[in-house]
Amino acid sequence: MPENSIPKEAAFQIINDELMLDGKPRLNLASFVTTWMEPECDKLIMDSINKNYVDMDEYPVTTELQNRCVNIIAHLFNAPLGESEAAVGVGTVGSSEAIMLAGLAFKRKWQNKRKAEGKPHDKPNIVTGANVQVCWEKFARYFEVELKEVKLSEDYYVMDPVKAVEMVDENTICVAAILGSTLNGEFEDVKLLNDLLVEKNKITGWDTPIHVDAASGGFIAPFLWPELEWDFRLPLVKSINVSGHKYGLVYAGVGWVIWRSKEDLPEELIFHINYLGTDQPTFTLNFSKGSSQIIAQYYQLIRLGYEGYRNVMENCHENAMMLKEGLEKTGRFKIVSKDIGVPVVAFSLKNKSWGHDEFEIAETLRRFGWIVPAYTMPADAKHITVLRVVIREDFSRTLAERLVHDITRVLHELDSLPAKLSSAKISVKQEENGKINGTVEGKNGTTVVIKKTATETQREITNYWKNFVTAKKSSRNKIC
Repeated sequence: MPENSIPKEAAFQIINDELMLDGKPRLNLASFVTTWMEPECDKLIMDSINKNYVDMDEYPVTTELQNRCVNIIAHLFNAPLGESEAAVGVGTVGSSEAIMLAGLAFKRKWQNKRKAEGKPHDKPNIVTGANVQVCWEKFARYFEVELKEVKLSEDYYVMDPVKAVEMVDENTICVAAILGSTLNGEFEDVKLLNDLLVEKNKITGWDTPIHVDAASGGFIAPFLWPELEWDFRLPLVKSINVSGHKYGLVYAGVGWVIWRSKEDLPEELIFHINYLGTDQPTFTLNFSKGSSQIIAQYYQLIRLGYEGYRNVMENCHENAMMLKEGLEKTGRFKIVSKDIGVPVVAFSLKNKSWGHDEFEIAETLRRFGWIVPAYTMPADAKHITVLRVVIREDFSRTLAERLVHDITRVLHELDSLPAKLSSAKISVKQEENGKINGTVEGKNGTTVVIKKTATETQREITNYWKNFVTAKKSSRNKIC
């Protein structure tokens, strides 16, 4: 902290100048998080940015708007509610908190049942796929629950319901299914999981439930594939989380968790406050939080309605299909995402002996402003590297066409460069085999064999690479 104050204009300019070095949010194709909202909603956010949501006595209307959001989302997920029955749910700081709350409810309900039966209750576990988001690993570690992961395999990058049910035992507090995998946007087969688990519960006498992590897909499936059964229409689905700041179309900082009924949320986890003169139940991990994102979520729900959300999701899906077709036309990529799922296009190189990889493509694309992540798949599929493009509301058809054009330019550029990795591998292999790396002419016309060390070989490759790239840049920047 500086000793003295500075003018507000100077402080603003210093920070503003540094922030110019950040990437542009709309070109950040790595993120599922919303990066654009209407100016009217921006104004609502700024007008309420100083409201602390927890002060329910001071801001009762904000509390009412949250309850309305919970009811709207519960009906969207086909919760079995009576005509005047209020839904059970809460707004959270993203899906991470929502998953923590849902996991705690499952753990406490399982423990209560085991205690009543006089059985051990100290080794709970959750069955998931290895493709789950890191917040599930956090929950397991923070709250001492074993995480049993179904491994992935090549060309099958989601949890296999058959293998998942096989891993279920009497200590399983729930099976977590993903509606929209972070890796490739694919929906897991919740219907098959439910049916298999119903049969196993009948045989064993257990009542193992399902939680659906619909962080990405919860605001997509109801509008694009309303007939798809993944939600509370399935009897074993007891809770669902969804991110309002993803395809709920709100800026970062809001999520939702909905329970099937009051019986699925143990009463001892709920705290009751009476700041409003009436009982107000609350179930959150944090205390203070902003009101603006909850208000923004309510704005989107009533502004867009069912028709508006469907139009947005259809447009995202069409742009994803157009991007997919453009990538397929290059002949260089294999698409690993699915047509039914989150509007994500995940793809990997067909030719693994090309000499360049997905990480080089991602790095080169940054020169054009695009942030496209490259990553390896989890255990048992780690040899697969993938590039992923998330199609959001503000990613237009024009941008999709431009991205295909720039990816094609990157491919042509890398084609003209030497295979850096291959050259290094060849040189190292020669060194390991003791092969001749070079010769010089000695006295009396004799030939002297020179063997280079691994360090010298690597340095030579690096210098050659730098000189090649410098020459390419020099020729490109010449003025005609």
